[in-house]
Amino acid sequence: MAIIDFFVNLLKDPRGQIAAWIIALGPVWVYTPLFLIVFVETGLVFFPFLPGDSLLFAAGVFSADGGGLNIWATLWVFWIAAILGNTSNYWIARFFGRRIIDSGKVKALNAERMAKLDHFFERYGGLTIVITRFMPFFRTFAPFIAGTGHMNFAKFTLFNCVGGVSWVSLFVLVGYFFGGIPLVQEHFEVIVLGIVAVSVAPAFIGVIKTAMNSRKAKQGDPVAQAEEKVSEAQYQRDVVREKVMREEAKAKEEARARVAAERQEERSAIEHPEASEAALPQKKADPAPVEQGTQGKAE
Repeated sequence: MAIIDFFVNLLKDPRGQIAAWIIALGPVWVYTPLFLIVFVETGLVFFPFLPGDSLLFAAGVFSADGGGLNIWATLWVFWIAAILGNTSNYWIARFFGRRIIDSGKVKALNAERMAKLDHFFERYGGLTIVITRFMPFFRTFAPFIAGTGHMNFAKFTLFNCVGGVSWVSLFVLVGYFFGGIPLVQEHFEVIVLGIVAVSVAPAFIGVIKTAMNSRKAKQGDPVAQAEEKVSEAQYQRDVVREKVMREEAKAKEEARARVAAERQEERSAIEHPEASEAALPQKKADPAPVEQGTQGKAE
């Protein structure tokens, strides 16, 4: 229950949590929980609900003069956390993505959400990593999907750095420059909720639009019916593409494992030639009993 209470309080009042950390940990170690929260939100697909946007804004407020944090230290800590978090997420997907998806333990990684991210990758390419930085939930899953085979690491790293620096800088600097305004101080919780609302608005609008089109289609609207059929066809296409890419990633992983095993055998043969030579006489000695039996029959 303590961990649940912690997350609830962090979501409700990030400013109060940061103030408590400054008092308890001091002006240096306070950056440890700040780093970990952003890193975990972006680096592990199991924690997409952590309050990244509101935490950055609140940290920016405390980075103003007399707030207890240093603006440059805050920016660098969050930049590194955001970039390393996405990088971690990418490599987790590269090595374990297929098994995690097939296990069904991460309910948020359903076929619909992955199909939507597939559509994003198809339409925007590497910019998907930048765009989804500003979309809660999706920013946690985008690097994971990229790691399952959508993007090579060099290209991913470029867009990861651009997106991480942009996302952190925007929310921290908004808090830094506008957090000291009396109106903001008096209505801080409302503003934090507003930040969250604006962040999730694109996904919410998409859900409403889909529901309205579905309703119109049921009522016999030919345009809505056509749009629904197109949307369903695109969804099915994305699902099939995702399955194909997962199979390709599986085949590549198996091929890499075979090549690694062959190289290991060659390396062992070079490093321990005596073991290879010792195996040869044993193979030559095997036919000896057959020859003796043959000689016995001749006699």
